[in-house]
Amino acid sequence: MQHRVIVIGAGYTGAIAAGRLAKRLRREDVAITLVNAEPDFVERVRMHQLAVGQDLKPRPFSEMFAGTGVELKLAKVTGVDVDRRTVAVIDPNGAEELEYDSLVYALGSGWHTRGVPGTAEHAHEIAGRPGALRLRERLAGLDAGQPVVVVGGGLTGLETATEIAESRPDLDVALAARGGLGDWLAPKGRRHLRKVFDRLGITVHEHTAVTGVEADRVATADGKSVPAAVTVWTTGFAVHPIAKATSLEVTDTGRIVVDGTMRSVSHPDVYAIGDAAMVMGPGDKPLRMSCASGTPTAWQAADAIAARLTGGKLPNAPLRYFNQCISLGRREGVIQYVTADDRAVRAALTGRLAAVYKELVCKGAAWSVANPTLGMPTRRRRVVQERARTGSAVKASA
Repeated sequence: MQHRVIVIGAGYTGAIAAGRLAKRLRREDVAITLVNAEPDFVERVRMHQLAVGQDLKPRPFSEMFAGTGVELKLAKVTGVDVDRRTVAVIDPNGAEELEYDSLVYALGSGWHTRGVPGTAEHAHEIAGRPGALRLRERLAGLDAGQPVVVVGGGLTGLETATEIAESRPDLDVALAARGGLGDWLAPKGRRHLRKVFDRLGITVHEHTAVTGVEADRVATADGKSVPAAVTVWTTGFAVHPIAKATSLEVTDTGRIVVDGTMRSVSHPDVYAIGDAAMVMGPGDKPLRMSCASGTPTAWQAADAIAARLTGGKLPNAPLRYFNQCISLGRREGVIQYVTADDRAVRAALTGRLAAVYKELVCKGAAWSVANPTLGMPTRRRRVVQERARTGSAVKASA
C-alpha cells in the first residue's frame, strides 16, 4: 500500500522537495502529489524583471516533472486539517479533500502591508506573478516624468527601484527606506550602491517611515507627502495564513515551528519548509525568508522523510549563509559576503562582475528545481518502515 505524500506549494522549496522525494523513493511504495494553483514554475527572484516588461523563460511543471512519478494537481489550497490528515483544495471542477500520510507544507509567503492605511487599496506588490503583471501594466501606461515610489529598503526594494529606473529612465523614481541606504552592507557595498542610485537618478528618502498610501502620494511619519503615481510596496513578507488556522504549533507570525529535520514539533506527519517554517540557523537565529534559506530546508525535509520511511540515516544539511546577491538593474550588482549567521564582512563584489554573478545564481536556482539532487546519482530505496493504518490514514513510525 503506497505511502501518500502531499506537497502543497510549488515555489522553489515545494518543487525541489517533491522532485527530490521522487528521486529517493521507489514509485511502487509512494504516491507523491504536488498541489499548486499555477501550471508553471515562477522564478520569484525575477519578479522585478517581469514588472518592467522583461519576458521570462516559461518553465511548465508538466515538462519539469515528466517521467518522475510526481503527480501535479492544479488547484488552490483552501485549508489543511492536520488532525484528520487532509488538504482541502478547489479547482475548476469544484472542491475536494486529499488525504495524506506525510504533508510537506510549502505555501510560502506573500506581501506584508504591515497594516499601513491605503496600502492594500493603492500600492502594488511583486511577491508573485499576478502582482508583478499588474505592476507591469501600470508602469507601461505611465507618461514620462511621472513619479514612482518604492517603499522598503531591503533587497527587494533595492532591486525593484534600480530595475524600474534603468528600464524607464524617463520616470522619476524614488525609494523610501526606514534606515540608511543599504546600511547592513559593508562600506564597499554601500559606496557602490549609492554610486548606482546616483547614476540612475533615484531619489532616496532615508530614515523615512511611510504611514499612509494614497492614489497619488505617500505620507511619511515626519508629516511630509511624497508624490507617487505608482507606489510599489516591498517592506517584507507575511506567511500564508492557512497554517495559523490549524492546530499546528506556529509562531505569532504564523510560521510553523519545526525541528532540525523540518518536522513539525506538534504534528510529526507534517514538514514545513521555506518561508512557512520557523527554522533556527547559526547563532540560534531564525533564518530569514529567502530562496537561499529555503532550498536547504527543502533538501533537509525530503531527505528526512525518505530516511524515516526507508530506515536510513537522518540528514544534516548545513543551514548557513554565504552571501547576499543584489542585482541593480541588468548591468550592476552587489555581492555582499556574510558570516554563517548573515552578518556582513568587509569583502564584497561590485559592478558588472557582480551582475553576472547574480544572474548565474538566479539561473542556478531555477536549474536546481528541475535537478533537485544537483545532478548527483541517486538510488530509489524501498519503504521498509512498518505502517499502522488508523481509519484511512497511514502513519510512518518515527
